[in-house]
Amino acid sequence: MKLGSLGKKFAFYVGIVLVWHLVYAANIWPQNVFPSPFSVAQTLWYGAEDGTLWIGIGTSLWRLAAGFAIAVAGGISLGILMARVQTVNETIGSIVLGLQSIPSVAWAPLAIIWFGLTDAGIIFVTVAGALFAVTINTYTGVKSINPDYIAAALNMGAKGEQLITKVLIPAAFPYLITGFKQGWAFGWRGVVGAELLFSFLGLGFLLNVGRQLSDVSQVLAMMLVIMIIGIVIDGLIFKRLEDKVMARWGLR
Repeated sequence: MKLGSLGKKFAFYVGIVLVWHLVYAANIWPQNVFPSPFSVAQTLWYGAEDGTLWIGIGTSLWRLAAGFAIAVAGGISLGILMARVQTVNETIGSIVLGLQSIPSVAWAPLAIIWFGLTDAGIIFVTVAGALFAVTINTYTGVKSINPDYIAAALNMGAKGEQLITKVLIPAAFPYLITGFKQGWAFGWRGVVGAELLFSFLGLGFLLNVGRQLSDVSQVLAMMLVIMIIGIVIDGLIFKRLEDKVMARWGLR
């Protein structure tokens, strides 16, 4: 990232904090409704000092990683089946788009009934949130491949696993990246949403604790952490991966 871009972002975020502090100093709302940036920073410091913040981050991230890995494996497999097998596309494929429209948190009641208040239930919600985005983008990517390329690969003896790993997935990878980005974003929301309802460790749990205690500083602190993690994961992993894929394909 260029130094000028970093400077603009730094100035932008500093400006947000300054405006926040000015609004706080104006006493428009009571302090227990609109806390100062210092109060939120102090809450983060205490959470980091006693370890609850790190436990929450670690717990949420491993749930996200487990659910996202399952969603990627399942989504790629289902997307390829939909693209290559007409019967699958006409049956399962007909409801995938509808299932994607269901918010992640809407799967939480079903997860509680099936799995109870466990990690498995939260991971289920994560998978349900991410799976269909990966599936749809995989399907679109495979369907967009020039049929002549697939025919040429088949004539050269590629079939089964070799056709999938050497031809279909590499050719559809720009679409897969989009699916991964959408899937992890939906999955991240699913993790936090499920933790809010399950009240079972994680950042969503800490967010809910702040709500129960009417501690707005705690609520804003956890929202800030959730947002920062989202920005960091997107920037360090998906943005870099997307740039490399696009550059290889000559799209950038």
